[in-house]
Formats: sequence, structure tokens, C-alpha cells
Amino acid sequence: MMFSVMDNSFLDIPEIPQNEFYYHLTPDVVMNAVEAAGLFSSGHCRALNSLENRVFEIGLDDGSFIVAKFYRPGRWNNLQILEEHEFLNDLVENEVPALAPQRFFDGGTLKEIEGIYYAIWPLTGGREPSEFSDEELEITGRLLARIHNTGASKKARHRPLISAQRLGIDSLDYLVSHKFIPAELKNDYDYSVRKTAEIYEKTSEGVPIHRIHGDCHIGNLLYGSQGWYFLDFDDFCTGPAVQDIWLIASGRDNAALQRQQIFLEAYRTFRDFDESWLKLVEPLRSLRYIHYTAWIARRWNDPAFPPAFPHFGTPDYWLTELNDLKEQLHIFQKSEPTYFIMDKNTEEKEELTNKDFFWDM
Repeated sequence: MMFSVMDNSFLDIPEIPQNEFYYHLTPDVVMNAVEAAGLFSSGHCRALNSLENRVFEIGLDDGSFIVAKFYRPGRWNNLQILEEHEFLNDLVENEVPALAPQRFFDGGTLKEIEGIYYAIWPLTGGREPSEFSDEELEITGRLLARIHNTGASKKARHRPLISAQRLGIDSLDYLVSHKFIPAELKNDYDYSVRKTAEIYEKTSEGVPIHRIHGDCHIGNLLYGSQGWYFLDFDDFCTGPAVQDIWLIASGRDNAALQRQQIFLEAYRTFRDFDESWLKLVEPLRSLRYIHYTAWIARRWNDPAFPPAFPHFGTPDYWLTELNDLKEQLHIFQKSEPTYFIMDKNTEEKEELTNKDFFWDM
């Protein structure tokens, strides 16, 4: 390993402060929090699969079920969380399939316990898509366009902006200041990140931005009794529409590019999309690589993270990260970017991995 968990500077993570209460939420604490908000538990409490937040399925005494989400302390303030709830309610008001948080008996949607904010949602079933049919691509393309129409209807006042500074440079600064990057790779990694940031800043000029989902991968899409809907707007932010599009209609080979065109054609049924905005896909992918690495680093003091990412911080890990960024720079620096143009000679690329898509496993 290239770092020591006993290094005090390593554990000093001001962005996400230590909170042992959060790390060890028990069923009793969870049910007490729900009951303190005026709901009555049946005693059923089951932890759901989530790393970023703590999420629980809870049975109520009337036989119904809810999902309680306990937000990671220090990540979002109450205004930022309430803005997430506002966006979801805007979608519901515009008859866009979405799950808005339930209101507590006092009319609010957010409560706090021991410095931890939490909210509740109705429990809903559904299946995750394994692969889209053409018809499903068209349905989800139209759905995402409607989400973006609502997103563009007002500005986010408190949520962050997708930017090279936040995703790239700030992530790099954190990794460097906390000595995560091996010394022998530091200069190359620094150059690759800064060059990526420069490219994104240049290519994003003039591209419109608005409220978007922000983490619109296939794992955040379900098919239920009411059809397709997106969930988990925890990462919602202000950014270009293409950030959501490349995540949900992913891939680089010809088959993937054909699926993307089907998706975009359906998207344009409800909202304009300029083909030139696709030039942002590869820079956004690189920024996601960088931010994903910093995301793990910032949460390494959470006991759930080392077991989930056993390879993190090893020499092989950093070599892979650096080579990925160098390969991306090679793609950027082609004189004519062809990675989103249908071409019979398009190379088959390596299979994309979790870091292309998932923040929260």
C-alpha cells in the first residue's frame, strides 16, 4: 500500500468529518429516528445496499413500508438536500415519473438526528434493466428529456456545478495533499489531470447548463408498475445535458453508438440536443475517473470503504488510473474526434467498468 491508515494527516478529512454515530447506525437508532418523526415502526428494519448514504427499508405498523435515507454528514447541508427534494417535487408536479420524499406530519421532508439529516420515501418495487431494447431506449430518452425540461425551468441555488475545477483540480489537490498518489507517478498524474481540466474548460464553452440528475447510470433506473423512472437524485447538480446522456446511453463501439442515436432521436421529441455537445463525453468520462478516485479517498475513514475497494491505493491501482487518463488524452488530442461518429472502422474498446458509472455500489 502507498499510504498508512495510522497517518493522522491521512485521517484528517475536513470535507467529510468523522462521525462514528453515522458509521454504526443500528436498527434501534433508525427506528427511533423514524418514530420521532411521527411514524410507527413494526420492528422490521433492513439495511439496503448503499455506500454513500445509509439506506434502510422499514416496516410500519399499518403494514406499509418506507425507505429511510440517512445522508452522509458533511456532504450536503440542509439547503442542498432540500433543493434535491424540490427538484423531485417539481418533476412530480410536471407529471414526470419520479419518487419524491414523503412529508412528515409537520409538513417538512427533512429531519435531523445527532447531526445526521434523514428523509423517507415510499418503498417501490421494480426491475433494473440489464440491456435496453430499442423501444426501451426510446422511452428512457423521452423521459430524460422531460426531466431536463423540468431541470431547465429554474436554477439550482445551492447545488454544485459540474466543472473542471471541482471534479478535476479539487480532486487532484485532495489526493496530493493527503499523499495518496505514489511519488513516482505524481508528476504524470498531475499533468494528465490538469490537461484534462484544460480540455474540458475549452470544449464546454458555450454549452448550456441546467439542473440534471448528475449520476444517471443504468443502476438508477427502474421499471415498476407505473413504467420507467429514475431514482436517487442525491448527486443532482447543474451541468450540461450530455452528462446524463452519456451515462445512460454508454459505450464506444458501433453498436453502442447506434443505441445512442436511437436514444437521442427519442430525446429530441421533447427537447433539443445539439450533436456538437457530444464532444464533452470523453472529457466528462475522464473527470469522472478522477473524481471517483478522490471520492474513495475522501471516505477511506468510513469502515465500509476499505472492504469495498481492497485494490485502492496499490501500485497497480495507480498505474491503471494513470494509463486510463493517458488513453483518454490520446483520444482528446486526435485531430478529428470520431468517438461519437458512426463509422464501420470504429475500434472495439475495452469494456467500461464501474468507475465509468457508479459512485454508490
